[in-house]
Amino acid sequence: MTFSLPPQAEKALALLHDAGFEAWIVGGCVRDFLLGLVPKDYDITTSALPEETKKVFGGYPTIETGARHGTITVVLEGETLEITTYRVDGAYSDARHPDGVSFTRSLREDAARRDFTMNAMAYAPGLGIRDFFGGTEDARQGIIRAVGDPETRFREDALRILRAIRFAAVLDFSLEEATQAAARRCAPALGKISAERLYAELGKLLCGKAAGRVLRQYPEILSVVIPELGPMVGFQQQNEHHCYDVYTHTAVAVDHVPPVLPLRLAMLLHDVGKPDTFFLGEDGQGHFYGHARRSVALAETILTRLRAPRRLREQVTTLVRYHDAVLEEDPRRLRRWLNKLGPETFFDLLEIQRGDTAALAPAYCTRNDRLNSLEKVAKELLAEKPCLTMKGLSVNGNDLLALGYQGPNLGAALRALLDRVLEGEIPNEKQALLGWLAQNDTKNSPERGDNA
Repeated sequence: MTFSLPPQAEKALALLHDAGFEAWIVGGCVRDFLLGLVPKDYDITTSALPEETKKVFGGYPTIETGARHGTITVVLEGETLEITTYRVDGAYSDARHPDGVSFTRSLREDAARRDFTMNAMAYAPGLGIRDFFGGTEDARQGIIRAVGDPETRFREDALRILRAIRFAAVLDFSLEEATQAAARRCAPALGKISAERLYAELGKLLCGKAAGRVLRQYPEILSVVIPELGPMVGFQQQNEHHCYDVYTHTAVAVDHVPPVLPLRLAMLLHDVGKPDTFFLGEDGQGHFYGHARRSVALAETILTRLRAPRRLREQVTTLVRYHDAVLEEDPRRLRRWLNKLGPETFFDLLEIQRGDTAALAPAYCTRNDRLNSLEKVAKELLAEKPCLTMKGLSVNGNDLLALGYQGPNLGAALRALLDRVLEGEIPNEKQALLGWLAQNDTKNSPERGDNA
């Protein structure tokens, strides 16, 4: 079997081979080649010790990124390559990193320390694949299997638990039975992992093509990462609009929005406030009044704890806040929503409502026809290039200064003009706007404003 490697990786392997050392590309890039995917990076493992590696690449810039653990980064013809000495890991006292490593000249010993069989393969041009643990067949069968004893692997590094189900979501693979059982048993150890690492893995998982299935299959693992998901599991909605419990509804909805992180996170968290707001009405139906507001508060807490970027937190909480808003095709109302959210967020909200609708009881899944019509009307409206913000008005602050407006009254006048334009009461034309001001002197009037 022959793979086409980047010239920089081929050259690095050749230099190490020519110096008398073994050298292989290893890990995820070999797996991706087998699956017909394009590897994102190329890691190299070698029998050369770190000092020997530096000597081989003496004519190139090198960085001791992890020399203590055997890794030297080489900058080769504009590309950076991580080259790591074969090693055996010591104990993992922090459930994440080995306390120390010892170097070895054995590729098999190096492979034995890796997480999953599909990530423990090595390849070199002219030598083919070295696969000591059946990773080739597991990759072809879509199976995620721990190398050696799965509980040992997960107790060494608890992040491997989340990585396992992340791979399952991204590749649409399944965990082998013993690996799955160990992941469930060891899940509480994820509490020792840094928020940044949890967030990175969770984001990849949520954007995977099998994210919904994995969410449904491993709620006990996801609930360690986000404890607020726990009360949703099995929580019956007791409402004719719903055929799923809150958690299953959420997992199904996640699969029905595009695999874009803000959308997937918003869908994951849109109903997280439901268990706190449930009550059974006299009509025998379950109700969740105020759940969107509660979900926003919980989503903000969750995303802050996970160290998500502020901009993403704002995107997600905005979508959660309005996920159940009633949107109408009326141009005046549409202009209001486009003004409030901006076009991009407005169309994201339509995606969220589509996902939410797809996870309702079958009799109530018809709302998407209305949402599609709403999207069409909104795009037609935007094609007319309407004024949606004060910046888009045909008058500006200088025009109003010339009329004697100043201070807070100037801003209030611009807002009043925008309100009238959004309402469709006056056209966004300079003379019409100035004429309205002449008839409605707002220099000494309180601010006006309407809500969508």
